[in-house]
Amino acid sequence: MTTLAPPPTTGRDGGPRHRAEAPPAGAAGAAGAGGGLAARARRMFTGAPEDPRWARPALWAVLVLATALYAWNLSSLTGNTFYNAAVYSGTQSWKAFFFGALDAGSFITVDKPPFALWVMGLSARVFGYGTWQMMLPMVAVGVGAVALLYRMVKRDFGAVAGTIAALALTLTPITVAITRDTNPDPVLVFLMLLGAATLMKAVRTGRLMPLVWSGVAIGFAFNTKMMQAYVVLPVFFLVYLWAANASLGRRIRNLAVGTVALIVSSAWWMVVVDLIPASSRPYIGGSTDNTVWDLVIGYNGFGRIFGAGSSVGSQGNGASFGGDASVYRMFNEIMGGQISWLIPFALIALVGGLVLRGRAPRTDAKRAALLLWGGWFVLHYLTFALAEGTFHPYYVIAMAPGIAALAGAGGVMLYGAFKERSVAQWGWVLPLAVAVSAVWAVVLLQRVSGSGTVYTVAQVVAGVAGAVAVIGLLVGRFTRRRKLVGLASLAAVVALLAGPAAYSVSAATTASSSGTNPTAGPNTGGGMGGGGGMGGGQRPSGDAPTGNAPSGSAPSGTGNSGSSNSGSTSSSTGNSSGSSGSSGSSGSSGSSSSQAGGDGGGTGGGGMGGGSQVSSEMITYLKKNQDGATWLVAVATDQTASSIILESGQPVISMGGWSGSDEAMTLAKLKALVKAGKLHYIVVSDSGQGGGQGGSSSAASEIATWVKENGSAVSDYSGLYRLDASDAG
Repeated sequence: MTTLAPPPTTGRDGGPRHRAEAPPAGAAGAAGAGGGLAARARRMFTGAPEDPRWARPALWAVLVLATALYAWNLSSLTGNTFYNAAVYSGTQSWKAFFFGALDAGSFITVDKPPFALWVMGLSARVFGYGTWQMMLPMVAVGVGAVALLYRMVKRDFGAVAGTIAALALTLTPITVAITRDTNPDPVLVFLMLLGAATLMKAVRTGRLMPLVWSGVAIGFAFNTKMMQAYVVLPVFFLVYLWAANASLGRRIRNLAVGTVALIVSSAWWMVVVDLIPASSRPYIGGSTDNTVWDLVIGYNGFGRIFGAGSSVGSQGNGASFGGDASVYRMFNEIMGGQISWLIPFALIALVGGLVLRGRAPRTDAKRAALLLWGGWFVLHYLTFALAEGTFHPYYVIAMAPGIAALAGAGGVMLYGAFKERSVAQWGWVLPLAVAVSAVWAVVLLQRVSGSGTVYTVAQVVAGVAGAVAVIGLLVGRFTRRRKLVGLASLAAVVALLAGPAAYSVSAATTASSSGTNPTAGPNTGGGMGGGGGMGGGQRPSGDAPTGNAPSGSAPSGTGNSGSSNSGSTSSSTGNSSGSSGSSGSSGSSGSSSSQAGGDGGGTGGGGMGGGSQVSSEMITYLKKNQDGATWLVAVATDQTASSIILESGQPVISMGGWSGSDEAMTLAKLKALVKAGKLHYIVVSDSGQGGGQGGSSSAASEIATWVKENGSAVSDYSGLYRLDASDAG
């Protein structure tokens, strides 16, 4: 094959100048500052010379779409009050920042490692605390994940595949819902994709350092959401061991070094925290023995998989917000509209792609990529579908990159095989994949028929475009009309993305999403509030509950933190571990009770003192009579404490952690805080710290009894007691 050399450059005299010829004196700087930078800028917007002209503009269009969906009307969002409070506390105290403490006094941590809090906290420290300041990094990592997936898929399968993959990830409904939130999952996904990108570079080159950086990226993902970051590790190891461009011995050696990097980057924060004496750091929320290690293997580890049946550490209590555990969970009425749209197509594309690359060399990059994305998808699917512990719909954002990549890469491979007439049996695979997925899209949209015009339109578009695509593909192939095949393929893309687009637009334009359990699309009902109890990602009628969302600036303590309601505060929030299933009622002018909830499926906490009322008047009273104490008040659970922190701007003690079952507070510790003047007020109930699990523990009952015997009840506020140094003996 004849190749054409590039035309010679022009010298100062108008004659040719070879590439190796040095530029004239003084010209190098001008070229670097002018032509070089200009060329780089042009390539940023137009792409590499070898790319199709449409490729880079199409990427920018997808990134603009992603930015619009993720950032639309950010001021209306509430986020997750639990994490919002921790971010705010981190802006008030570097100690709280490092440990990921819920309160600026650093009494107890949230039940996750702090990396995502650091990301949001740094933004809040630079720009000031508020909604968009916390959401900005989430939007950035969400859009960054789309760009990173595009680059990875494009490198191995071309611009068409990369564009489809990026668009599919952008329009995955749960991706939109959770990226518009302050839960840590978008940061987790970006770091996992970064680890995958550097892994594939190590596979292609056989070099060590990309593998080391892959381990570092997954280590930081671990410090975002612990064991969930490790779901992809088996396929990472297998892909590198099988396909890396190096000898077996070198592959094993490199994997060993990469594993060391993974362990160090994962464990450093845990080791540092566990080595610090317990008296000098916060209690580790969610643990049973006040150690991060217990949190790793228990509550955020085996407890998530085995639920209450786990005998290791603290457990998720089996609260499922996404339906019962089974291999069909991703297709049920709660989860189906969040993630399952492209699963049928992705599975067929994965099998077809692997068959097509069956005789490729061991180091074949396309097969390695298919194994990576296929393993990514399958491992996450099985983990989430069969998990018996706490499960929220938004966890499955981690599965979305695998599905999107398979849809893009596998779809392009099936299309190429479809056009190759020498292999007759492949003429049916692509139309079959499109037909099955289009039918499934119609079924999903039929489930929510009557929920809105957008879903009805999407159902018609999916059905009609799917039929046009299948018929057009078959007719075009057998009549050899390539234009018809091309148009039919575009119709297939429309058919498969119409439903996800409808859900995604709904998630982006809804005035507010539930920060506790964000979902996209309409209410589909279902267990524990998942997808249904939360209004399907839509706010219940009325304004956002007071205290659920930060305002554009730090809480002032004189009113609501991000709501137009007056005189009320609600702690109807949660964390990535559990919720009550409702974002709380709103619109009241008096006081709103804290919502129960948590990993225990709503059994723990019962709000401030087992259902006691929490009002702005009480908070005003507490601030007026704080008398120099470090903490404004001690309450039963994280969700109550977080709302008061955002309402008052003051540190608040959560004695029982998220569900009320943590024994972070003991009677001896309480007496010491009271005697030192660091705490004057505590809320208890007849059942103990806060009813539920926390109230049933011996420590909670002992505390409640002592407080009632030695403290002074504040008559205006049920369950509120005042304690002074003299009361501690």
